[in-house]
Amino acid sequence: MATAAPPSSTLSNLANLLPTGTVLVFKALIPSFSNSGKCVLANKYLTIALIFCCSLTCFLSSFTDSFLGNDGKLYYGIATPSGLYIFNDDPNDGLNLGKDERMRKELRKYRLSFTDFVHAFVSFVVFLVVSFSSLDVQRCFFLKEGTNLEELFKYLPLGVGAFASALFTIFPTRRRGIGYGDVARGAGTGAVEEKELKKQETVNGKGKERGGVHENEWETKGNNGPSRTSIELASVSHVNDRVEDIS
Repeated sequence: MATAAPPSSTLSNLANLLPTGTVLVFKALIPSFSNSGKCVLANKYLTIALIFCCSLTCFLSSFTDSFLGNDGKLYYGIATPSGLYIFNDDPNDGLNLGKDERMRKELRKYRLSFTDFVHAFVSFVVFLVVSFSSLDVQRCFFLKEGTNLEELFKYLPLGVGAFASALFTIFPTRRRGIGYGDVARGAGTGAVEEKELKKQETVNGKGKERGGVHENEWETKGNNGPSRTSIELASVSHVNDRVEDIS
């Protein structure tokens, strides 16, 4: 029976590089599909199908992206050579893809790039390593593995994790696709951002107006009559003159 499992921390670090939903689905289904490692032919077919579908999902998820639209709604799409194709666009929402030329121009910034293919390939390989690190999969397909295969299953995830992390560092991406936990980017021209900016400008403008009113009030007071300091000095001078006369 296969018992060559890598450290759980290594698998957790690898899983962080993949879409969260795909990894959870695989972990939830693999015990049932593989019959906890006691596979007959049907279990092997089911296990292979599950691994293939989840690997393909990880590959395609690297081409998906998301952003906040004009109405503050979160939109998902897949990158194409001409831009981002939106999945959940509604003609009645505030996005107005058919009419807003500025928004269509913004979506062109999300078009395919070489980095997307790098991330897709690495995600595909990483998931294969994670899946074959499962004890249920190992017991299903590698019942009589030798020492070399045990060592391979134990340390391969560590090497693949380091390699994947290096590639993701060299080829960083700003995509926030389906299944990834990061917050989506704003489209850059969203009405929500513009409203907040206008609100801030209005507040700043009112503050300047109030400051100008106070300055004008002080200037008016200064022009209409002598200041308090000048009156006090005149009073002191008058008292001194009276003292000199008495002397």
